[in-house]
Amino acid sequence: MQVFHGSNTKIEKIDLAKSEYYKDFGRGFYVTNIKKHAEEWAIEKVKRLKSGEPVVTEFKYHEHYPKNAGLSVKQFHDLSEEWIKFIIMNRDASIVHPAHNFDIVEGPIADDKMVMQIEQYFLEKITIKTLIERLTYREPTHQICFCTAKSLYALKIMDDKNFPLTFDEISAQITERIMSDNNLTELNAADIFITSATCAKLADESTFLWQKPWQEIYEIFKEEFSKK
Repeated sequence: MQVFHGSNTKIEKIDLAKSEYYKDFGRGFYVTNIKKHAEEWAIEKVKRLKSGEPVVTEFKYHEHYPKNAGLSVKQFHDLSEEWIKFIIMNRDASIVHPAHNFDIVEGPIADDKMVMQIEQYFLEKITIKTLIERLTYREPTHQICFCTAKSLYALKIMDDKNFPLTFDEISAQITERIMSDNNLTELNAADIFITSATCAKLADESTFLWQKPWQEIYEIFKEEFSKK
């Protein structure tokens, strides 16, 4: 999934120490899959801090990583009483924070107008049913909060020089190396690699082999090839 972070500066490295408390899903690094919202937030942050320029940093969120790494993930698929109470808990300055133990939390955003309505519910001036009715007919929103250091491994900056190559790009590099090392035609080299166990692992996103440099993947292939 492509996700975006709006700020007054480009994100080169994520630093959770700079994250603020009392946000919807607690302290963490926030992204959204709605680029327009990231752009709006970038403009708002420049106004609030009175420094920098609006910048949107694009990331790739590797959605298989949390499950494979055994991370704790909470997803709110729509507005609900559970979502509202979760936000109230995270915005409550009177309790010890972090208020939850999730590594990643995903769901709708509570904007300023929503917060005003939530406060009305919190003060028992409206019922939960009325609150949800008032919040339902609003523009769809989305946010993901990466709450812990280990959760950040699921994110990669899209224009990072070290961003992993695609499957086809890695395969092309390895095929060319096989041709060179073994004096084979491109067709033969490609056939050898495509039918290898290394290629099968590379194609399986859950193995995260694609995150390694192609040279390292080639060494893994060579070891496999030498045993045949």
